[in-house]
Amino acid sequence: MIKLIDKGVVYKNGRLVRASSSQKGNYKGGMAYNVLLNHDTGKDGKKLKIKFDEITSHDITYVGIIQTAKASGLDKFPLPYTLTNCHNSLCAVGGTINEDDHVFGLSAAKKYGGAFVPPHLAVIHQYIREMRAFSGAMILGSDSHTRYGALGTLAVGEGGPELVKQLLNRTYDLDMPEIVGVEIKGRLRKGVGPHDVALALVKATFKSGFVKNKVLEFVGKGIKTLSMDFRNGIDVMTTETTCLSSIWQTDNITRDYYAQHGRVEAYKELKPQEGAYYDKGIVIDLSKVEPMIALPFHPSNAYTIREFLSRPYELLKECEEAGNKLLPEGKGKFVLTDKIKDGKVYVEQGVIAGCAGGMYENLAEASNILGDTAINNNDFTLDVYPSSQPVYKGLVDAGYIGKLMDNGAVIKTAFCGPCFGAGDVPQNNGLSIRHTTRNFESREGSKPSNGQLSAVALMDARSIAATAKNGGAITSAMDLEYSNKTKKYKFDDKIYRSRVFSAVGNGDNDKNLVYGPNIADWPKMEELKDDLLLKVVSVLQDPVTTTDELIPSGETSSYRSNPLKLAEFALSRKDPQYVARAKAVKSEGFPKELGLDEQKTSYGSVVCSIKPGDGSAREQAASCQRVLGGVANVAKEYATKRYRSNLINWGMLPLLADKNDFVVGEYILIKGVKQSIEQGKTQFNAQVIGDNNRNITLKMDPLTDAEKQIILKGCLINYYKNN
Repeated sequence: MIKLIDKGVVYKNGRLVRASSSQKGNYKGGMAYNVLLNHDTGKDGKKLKIKFDEITSHDITYVGIIQTAKASGLDKFPLPYTLTNCHNSLCAVGGTINEDDHVFGLSAAKKYGGAFVPPHLAVIHQYIREMRAFSGAMILGSDSHTRYGALGTLAVGEGGPELVKQLLNRTYDLDMPEIVGVEIKGRLRKGVGPHDVALALVKATFKSGFVKNKVLEFVGKGIKTLSMDFRNGIDVMTTETTCLSSIWQTDNITRDYYAQHGRVEAYKELKPQEGAYYDKGIVIDLSKVEPMIALPFHPSNAYTIREFLSRPYELLKECEEAGNKLLPEGKGKFVLTDKIKDGKVYVEQGVIAGCAGGMYENLAEASNILGDTAINNNDFTLDVYPSSQPVYKGLVDAGYIGKLMDNGAVIKTAFCGPCFGAGDVPQNNGLSIRHTTRNFESREGSKPSNGQLSAVALMDARSIAATAKNGGAITSAMDLEYSNKTKKYKFDDKIYRSRVFSAVGNGDNDKNLVYGPNIADWPKMEELKDDLLLKVVSVLQDPVTTTDELIPSGETSSYRSNPLKLAEFALSRKDPQYVARAKAVKSEGFPKELGLDEQKTSYGSVVCSIKPGDGSAREQAASCQRVLGGVANVAKEYATKRYRSNLINWGMLPLLADKNDFVVGEYILIKGVKQSIEQGKTQFNAQVIGDNNRNITLKMDPLTDAEKQIILKGCLINYYKNN
């Protein structure tokens, strides 16, 4: 299905071929390279300083972003800023705090000149696809799945501080990324959906880091065989490969999508020139893609459904073992192998939702597959979340919603909850199949520390519908006879015209921001001193630590507007003692027994791990550590650029160590750290003080001049106050 080419390739007549030595370096013929250069305000085309065309956030990120920008001198939004409300649409913890955030967001749009999309109207990425993306543009979003490449928009998901920089007329700084050509060829077989292609791509690339922090450029003759819903469904999942961004060649199908949404002027033809060079290549043969299933606890843990059903006990046993490691000793047991009955594998729940699953074609084809079969098995439920109200209305007008309801499916509004653990949480030891973006541990909302653990497997909407038709027994859509022809979607923008508030470029600074009692300012953060003393308060030995583990999603999302309250949940499902240890570092004060000069030494806590930061862009994975007194991370590597950027923007050093052999309670001392950072050094001599005193060398990837100053000043807010 997927072929990886770990050498330079060039584009030739719709295909990728190995590059000769004379062809290397012709990046100018590629789409991504030119879009990046067109948005670069720098001078050399290598150290990029990007200004985006637009930015966007949802309701668990925009409050913190606006609060940070306000503290740094914001007086208006200098570029279009769309605030959507698709994460805290349900009040998971009671009280008024979620709606208070929405009222704050609307007041900010009025004051500073932005757009506000009310709750339940659209998930963030569907709204941007429909109403804001345009070919050749760059959009920055405070959500990791900010991907509009199929529309010709190079979009990046980052932590909130990077959006703050754009609001303050600063730039997004990075080295020109490597670009990977992705050739699409062949034609799909019936029963194969976008999630199947996406999961195959994630499986092929994630573990090796083949495309980490690179840009994927989709080309090839097979693209013309794919609808825009199909392209968008693949594109949004590229985040799970750990790539930086993506872009696709555009064509008449792209143009028709824009025209359908009343924005034909947003279309521009994009295609690579003959001889365009890419640092690596990937070839996806659509004709060989089969229905896939990504087993717990990662989208890359993927198999064809055919292979999974040939050895379910072995594969589910592996998931059981991984799950039981998450449960505290004596608190329950995680079991999945009991899903196997009479040679079949049964699940309790199916969900089709959000920016990946809830699109028109997915749900229309799922309805066709279900046919007249009723979901009358009390042990299986099917929940459906259309990605926007216009999509919902289109499905209603075409008769698909009524048919799904007649089948027994429960239809809900546009909401991202099933993707991050705030909706449709399965029962303990349950297994849910979902066409959503992620299936990380506890991502569906379970709480291992309380002995509660369920799991999610990712599948395409088509095979979820086939499973529903088969009474909850996992079934490949390729194994069923059905019609994959669907009625044409008719977009109606009256819904948005009736409800969306827009004052883009026309704010009223005399208006006041409206604060609820849960919205709190950031606590004061200190500048870096000459020396640095770290106390190890958590050591994580997992191969990868996700942002969900650093700060859980689900009900905690309601506290994203309250830094101190949210910090109480940091690492709660991975290291329940972390918060208490980190607080103790602050409350107990400087360890005078070490004989160090307190006036010249910054002191705080540190988390040591192998590879932190995979997954969500959420800045709170770093800011919660900072609020609790963290001043650094030590890791063998960082899973994503965005997590490393979040650490820097909150004034924390992203240190690297060859070994993660630290022990909770040890100290790490770095003398002269301030001067070393000022001088641009990337290696630091350090002492580990504890039961096993030793000298070590810590490293840090090079910092930009601005990043140096942010760390020296203590955080992005301090940096802007001083500039």
